[in-house]
Amino acid sequence: MVTANGKFPGPKIVAREGDNVVIKVTNHVSNNISLHWHGVRQLMTGWADGPAYVTQCPIQTGQSYVYNFTIVGQRGTLWWHAHISWMRSTIHGAIVILPNLGVSYPFKKPYKEVPIIFAEWFNVDPEAVETQALQSGGGPNVSDAYTINGFPGPLYNCSSAKDTYKLKVKPGKTYMLRLVNAALNDELFFSIANHTVKVVEADAVYVKPFDTNVVLIAPGQTTNVLLETHSSHSNATFLMEARPYATGQGTFDNTTTAAILEYHPNPNSGNGLTQLPLLRPKLPALNDTAFATSFQSKLRSLNKPQVPINIDKRFFFTIGLGTNPCPKNQTCQGPNGTMFAASINNVSFTLPSTALLQAHFFGKSAGVYKPDFPTNPVHPFNYTGTPPNNTMVRNDTKVVVLPFNTTVELVMQDTSILGVESHPLHLHGFNFYVVGRGFGNYDPAKDPLRFNLVDPVERNTVGVPSGGWVAIRFLADNPGVWFMHCHLEVHTTWGLKMAWVVQDGKLPNQKLPPPPSDLPQC
Repeated sequence: MVTANGKFPGPKIVAREGDNVVIKVTNHVSNNISLHWHGVRQLMTGWADGPAYVTQCPIQTGQSYVYNFTIVGQRGTLWWHAHISWMRSTIHGAIVILPNLGVSYPFKKPYKEVPIIFAEWFNVDPEAVETQALQSGGGPNVSDAYTINGFPGPLYNCSSAKDTYKLKVKPGKTYMLRLVNAALNDELFFSIANHTVKVVEADAVYVKPFDTNVVLIAPGQTTNVLLETHSSHSNATFLMEARPYATGQGTFDNTTTAAILEYHPNPNSGNGLTQLPLLRPKLPALNDTAFATSFQSKLRSLNKPQVPINIDKRFFFTIGLGTNPCPKNQTCQGPNGTMFAASINNVSFTLPSTALLQAHFFGKSAGVYKPDFPTNPVHPFNYTGTPPNNTMVRNDTKVVVLPFNTTVELVMQDTSILGVESHPLHLHGFNFYVVGRGFGNYDPAKDPLRFNLVDPVERNTVGVPSGGWVAIRFLADNPGVWFMHCHLEVHTTWGLKMAWVVQDGKLPNQKLPPPPSDLPQC
């Protein structure tokens, strides 16, 4: 497997708000590589964002690139991962951003802070899984297990006791668990037997605290929770479990990963020979959209947010699956002998062979991308009703161009083409406010009347509800080229992605500086 510094998960990066972070990445493997600092705003440092063929060409074998950026106005948990093909399955790690010195948390100071990283394990090379799916046109083979901090846990036949992550805790203490979902293709439910947690942060932004037995976390998302341990030692050990929230019609890895929460030292465990009973949590059903909706509705900004009120540009994007025709003289395993594809407004995004940001910066976009990404579906239909007969997508490299400081409202609508499904959409370069969500087709006359403009949650990755829509707002104050894509890796592979080009402003501090001298070449 390909790893960063020989570790799975990879090294933890710890910084303070306002710190300048410099990371030299050297590629010692035969694959091309690039790294993305997921959720970091990258103000004026778009060259360090990392998605391959978007902000940079990948780092080739034997080459190095220095990522250099400053963490501005953010604190909490973010993460980093490879951003080319399916390499992020093993190349990822936590980014812990501490508040400024002398600034306290807006909640009880934890006794200890622990990253909990969920990932998906394949017994074969994930690159081969992706390649096979692209050749066959069908869905990819699913993973063999999920992991917590690199370990599958005791519920898998392949695991032994040593393949289990153990969190040893003391009674009567507060632990902050920094949850990261690094899985390739699955949203996850997470719960700890006989314990509740308090959600205090999502995507490195403080939220109004609320208690819950179960956390829902989509790929790309991070969530900080406080765990108050029991006041005395228990005559039990407790499993912490994660398993998928799955809404699509395709196959998925229907397994459960577990880690152990153990009170330590435990006077009740005697000389260590007596086995304490192992208690399991109760997780929601795999397709429990009611729980998912209820959980997401509880996420509200703690501080008064700067929600854009006067909107300059409104966009309506359909998000979903579709098909491409099967190449001649080939058999394909997609619907009715086609190949699976995915699209936004029926455009399935084709990555160019050079980086979009270079093409934009040097004024050489001709032949690389077109600035006419559709702002609305070209052919409207009943998005969550009976799907149209023609499910073919358009394959192209189109972007939306925004003037500096444009206020944007974007409604993303799931479609029933090849089945409704929840899609976690990630926007690079910005946080956005989730001002509304609902089921069925978005109604532009009625639904905005119910938007939350008072305390909407601020995120970088949001789930478009299965058979529904979500509305977000953001201020395009960061010049550069910013990728937006589904964080289910299979959907990104199939083309569920696009890019926003934000133009320079008039002032010197509103213009993207030129690229660093070591920017990789294609």
